[in-house]
Amino acid sequence: MRLEDFDNDEDKVIQDKLKQRTWNEIRSNDSWAIFKIMSEFVNGYESMARIGPCVSIFGSARTKPEDKYYILAENIAYQISKAGYGVITGGGPGIMEAGNKGAHRGEGTSVGLNIELPFEQHFNPYIDKDKNLNFDYFFVRKVMFVKYSQGFVVMPGGFGTLDELFEAITLIQTKKIGKFPIILVGTTFWSGLMDWVQQVMIEREKTVSPDDMKLIKIVDTAEEVVEALDNFYKKYNLSPNF
Repeated sequence: MRLEDFDNDEDKVIQDKLKQRTWNEIRSNDSWAIFKIMSEFVNGYESMARIGPCVSIFGSARTKPEDKYYILAENIAYQISKAGYGVITGGGPGIMEAGNKGAHRGEGTSVGLNIELPFEQHFNPYIDKDKNLNFDYFFVRKVMFVKYSQGFVVMPGGFGTLDELFEAITLIQTKKIGKFPIILVGTTFWSGLMDWVQQVMIEREKTVSPDDMKLIKIVDTAEEVVEALDNFYKKYNLSPNF
C-alpha cells in the first residue's frame, strides 16, 4: 500500500519506517545521521557541563496535577532544590512537569531534556529558559541523564521510566559508571516489581546477584529522598558519573 492509502498517522509512520530503500539510500542516510547525532552530543555536553550538581526525577507523563504522585514529585523537587541540588527531568508533562515546577518554586536549577515525539511530548513551562534542551535521539538524551545526574529519583511511571531505571542499574552493576543513589518513590507501586526481582530473578532463576538489590532504595516521602541523597554524598564529592 502507498503511504497516502493509510487512514491514521500511526499506520503511516509504520509504513514509512518499513519503506524499501536502496543500499545507497541506506548508506547515505546513515552517514548523514552521524552528524546530527554528533551535534546533539556536543550541544548537550556544552549545556549540561555548566549546571552543577543535579538529581534526575523520572515518572509518567500521564500523571495529572491533582494526582498524589504529582503533588509528591513537586514536593520532592522543591526539597531537593532547597538542599542544594538542581533538578533534571525529561522536560514533558506529568511527573516531569511536577519535578520542574518544584525546582522552580524552590528557586533551584530546573533542567528539561525534552524528546521530540510525534504524539504526546511537549515541554512544560517550569524549565529554566537556558536549560531546555531538545533531542531527536533517545540514546543521546539518556547519556545526558546518566552523565550529569548525581542521583535518580524514580516515581511511578511506564515503560520509559522502567527503561531509565534498569539502564542505570545495569551501568552501575557493570561498573561502566560510578555508583549513585537510585531511589524509588512509592512502596505500593514498586513493591510488586521488587518482590518479583527478589523471588524470581534472584532466588529462583539466579540471573541477578543479591548484592544488586542494595543499589536500590524504596521510600515514600520527600524527606526520605533528601536524607538518602545527603547520606550518600557525605562520603563523596559531587561530580559527573563518567
